Amino acid sequence: MPNRSHFNSGHMTLNRLNRIGKKPNGTAPIQRIEKTFHSMYIEDAVTFLKRVPDSSIQLIILDPPYNLEMDVWDSFSDYLDWARGWVDQLYRVLTDTGNCVIFGGFQYQDLKHGDLLELLHHVRHNTDLLFVNLIIWYYKNGMSAHRFFANRHEEAVWLAKSKQYYFDLDSVRVPFEEETKRLYSRDKRLNPVSIEKGKNPTNVWEISRLNANSKERVGHPTQKPLEIIRRFVRALSYEGSLVLDFFAGSGTTGRVCIEEGRDSILVDSDASLVNYFNQHLENVIPSFLDRGYEIVKDVDVSEFVDLVCSARCMVPTGDGGPERSTRGPLL
Repeated sequence: MPNRSHFNSGHMTLNRLNRIGKKPNGTAPIQRIEKTFHSMYIEDAVTFLKRVPDSSIQLIILDPPYNLEMDVWDSFSDYLDWARGWVDQLYRVLTDTGNCVIFGGFQYQDLKHGDLLELLHHVRHNTDLLFVNLIIWYYKNGMSAHRFFANRHEEAVWLAKSKQYYFDLDSVRVPFEEETKRLYSRDKRLNPVSIEKGKNPTNVWEISRLNANSKERVGHPTQKPLEIIRRFVRALSYEGSLVLDFFAGSGTTGRVCIEEGRDSILVDSDASLVNYFNQHLENVIPSFLDRGYEIVKDVDVSEFVDLVCSARCMVPTGDGGPERSTRGPLL
């Protein structure tokens, strides 16, 4: 018996395009990247965003402060008013195929703290961003509790600028074990190509938190694991596209972008970002480095975007004329 997904118009369109050998909207061009570019700014996020050019960013990854008063960067007299200052800029700076991921939580019990529900309410009622997915990051280790069930997960919301958002499921599929593949191959209803590719990781990701002795740790108190950032970067951006993290914290997003062939912009109000990121650079996985990378210093963000575009966005005019440059993705 067919399930509801068999009648999903989006799935039906993808299947039809696959049969005739065409790519859907939001599919990135295949291009060989010889070098990626990365810039860093120690600056207030809201002030910085005002200078970011329109439609210039493919992916924004954010792990914002929650107003828990862990440090000076995590203390606000009116959290929601402050958050609106950067939420309202997201749509403008994203490309038409662009995505945004915001980490957060629903566990806060008053409006003083950074409750993700409040941010989503503002997004839905005051912006044109589209809600695509709620990702549940599940982990087995955490704090104990006695007056409620102990929390063992965090949430991340995936937002997009348009229905033409970029998504590469194949890049993050989870391989089946050989025995499972053998059993599935007997089922004539299943596509052998899909079996070989692996399974959809679903929206519940079991990824361990970083323990105190983790080799990934660089010293930031709220550092996210490489694996969870890598999955978002691979699925929601393409090689040679520009990724922005304006609550960069430990600089994990920048390291992943170097390893995955994306350009990046890191922003944080805390100058400790520089030291954290330098530690990441010392630990970049050599097997990922089949291309060079350059840390661009002392350049305004608009100039940096132009630099990246000059390296990525030269496309033929189609009439035999000279190439032209564009800020948008090559689609």
